[in-house]
Amino acid sequence: MVLILILAVLLLGAAVGLGVWALVEPRARRHENLAGIDAYGYSSVAQGGVKPPRKPIVSMDDVATSVGDFVARRIVNFRESDTQRELISAGFYRIGARRFLGYRALAAIILPILVVWLLTLNGASAEMIVLCAVAAFALGWVGPNFYVHRRAAHRLMVIDEGLPALIDLLVVTLEAGVAFSGALKMAGERLTGPLGDEIRLTVQEQALGLSMLEALENFLRRCNTPNVRSFVRAMVQGDRLGVSIGTILRNQAVEMRARQRAMVTERAQKAPIKILFPLVFLIFPAMFLIILGPAMFQISKSLKG
Repeated sequence: MVLILILAVLLLGAAVGLGVWALVEPRARRHENLAGIDAYGYSSVAQGGVKPPRKPIVSMDDVATSVGDFVARRIVNFRESDTQRELISAGFYRIGARRFLGYRALAAIILPILVVWLLTLNGASAEMIVLCAVAAFALGWVGPNFYVHRRAAHRLMVIDEGLPALIDLLVVTLEAGVAFSGALKMAGERLTGPLGDEIRLTVQEQALGLSMLEALENFLRRCNTPNVRSFVRAMVQGDRLGVSIGTILRNQAVEMRARQRAMVTERAQKAPIKILFPLVFLIFPAMFLIILGPAMFQISKSLKG
């Protein structure tokens, strides 16, 4: 019981300490910046003697960002660019890499505390509480990263599979006399899911001042899949060489469908190997138990008789 109380107090103290630091550190940094501005002869008070509005209470995102900055400075192999790229691939455009790291750290702290508290109320043993606390810590730290990785992989697969349909829409609208930017905008309005979101984001980037090729290259950075890579490179080469876009897109659609057919064939060939392990370790033991169980019981009963 003493070990449980010590562990609970340590985890609670760590959580409270990090929470207080996350609340105090941004304000201390702001006051330091304002002091530096005053040292150069500027004032933080607006003209007319009116003070600027006070910043509202710190939100959970601010706390996670502060905790993420604290943890990132102490992790040697933290790759912020890779994490940010994976978050964008998963569709989380408004979450930064350090904020996501802060949420992971908060989950790794809060989840074990809740598990220890619940198990202590239920009267579990000390060994069980320590084991569950370690498992909760691992789940809170690894779980969000695993979820983002799986979501990014599934989202990229959906985009890769839906790109031939996008090319078909572009070919039809281009042959009707619409420009490529207008055709891409019309396709984005009709497509749903991750591919439609990415196309609409590409059109918005072009509307903000980027060229179409730059917007397509940003699309490739967000969704670096074989079909998207082939599509963007074909568009860039077609623009530089002056080749007809309709011809390029038609060839791209044929190539992508051939690639998808090959991928489906590969998955079908892998299915027997993947089903072998659950068949041997899950299905066969149950079948042997049901079929041979009564016979073994009768044999043992006969031998005893």
